[in-house]
Amino acid sequence: MDLSRFPRRRYTGFDTPLEFLPRFTEALAATCPAGKAPRIWIKRDDMLGLFPGGNKTRKLEFLVADALAQGADTLVTCGAPQSNHCRITLAAAVKEGLKCRFVIEERVPDSYDEQASGNNFMFRLLGVEAITVVPGGSNMAAEMQKVAEEVARAGRKAYIIPGGGSNAIGGLGYVSCAQELQQQMFEQGVRIDRLVVGSGSSGTHGGLVAGFLGNNIRIPITGIGVSRDPADQQPLVLKEAQAVLDLLGVAVRVKPEDVECVGGYWQPKYSVPNQRMVEAVQMLARTEGIPLDPVYTGKIMAGLIGLARDGFFRGDENVLFLHTGGLPSLHAYEREVLGEKKDLPA
Repeated sequence: MDLSRFPRRRYTGFDTPLEFLPRFTEALAATCPAGKAPRIWIKRDDMLGLFPGGNKTRKLEFLVADALAQGADTLVTCGAPQSNHCRITLAAAVKEGLKCRFVIEERVPDSYDEQASGNNFMFRLLGVEAITVVPGGSNMAAEMQKVAEEVARAGRKAYIIPGGGSNAIGGLGYVSCAQELQQQMFEQGVRIDRLVVGSGSSGTHGGLVAGFLGNNIRIPITGIGVSRDPADQQPLVLKEAQAVLDLLGVAVRVKPEDVECVGGYWQPKYSVPNQRMVEAVQMLARTEGIPLDPVYTGKIMAGLIGLARDGFFRGDENVLFLHTGGLPSLHAYEREVLGEKKDLPA
């Protein structure tokens, strides 16, 4: 799969580490039936460029390059109040000398606080040009188009990036990740039996599915939903993966069995903490010193832990967890992740 014909900006000068988690594996095994758990590995995409890193960086390498090729001077994107995607898009804009505007969707009513910590602090520190807040369920494409038209009236040119950077161009970032991982496994002599990834706006999950299929990487991918259960999530990922393959001109059709989604770990709502997330964040932090965030990676790791306890994985498997970042939002949920709020849903 040739990515060289697409314009690309480089924001990370190294391959993100592929590491075994011995102490976490031991702690997980102690909570599993018969004391058996798979060997857990991690790929540290939280260490990608555009500090403090995260999966959106890979997508933005292609998206921002496309924006520059089209002569844009302003990036317009959208997300939830503590959006990692918005923060990294803003960081890319700063690095490229562009302006940046957000549309923030209040999926939980009255949840946006301009003065909040976490990513909201980063928005202000990095100098976002303008933020428009809209109610949950708004047509985000239409709302971003309004912002783009406002930019145009000021004599400038906007480039709209969809939520999560999830379109065919953004998905190229995780085709690149699939190729990087394939080379790392070869060089390190590592066998991975299954990859566990978060599944939200679908760009990361769909890009990986496309990359694995197109590069003949025969490793199952399990997507842990962070905002939807499988009946709603699986079609989105399938569509994204196919769009990426079509963009690349690869004559492969994505089949439903190529896209595995797991639900049940994101409730009661997107971005609302639960007890399983708290356990997952604390377990990885206190065994390996690696922080997760409460909105995405904490719930994804909770899914991995739950599947291990339910016997979903074989005891001799090497399971790879893709850490997609999100560190700043951790600081907006400090009491929750420290276990100081006792009324969280299970």
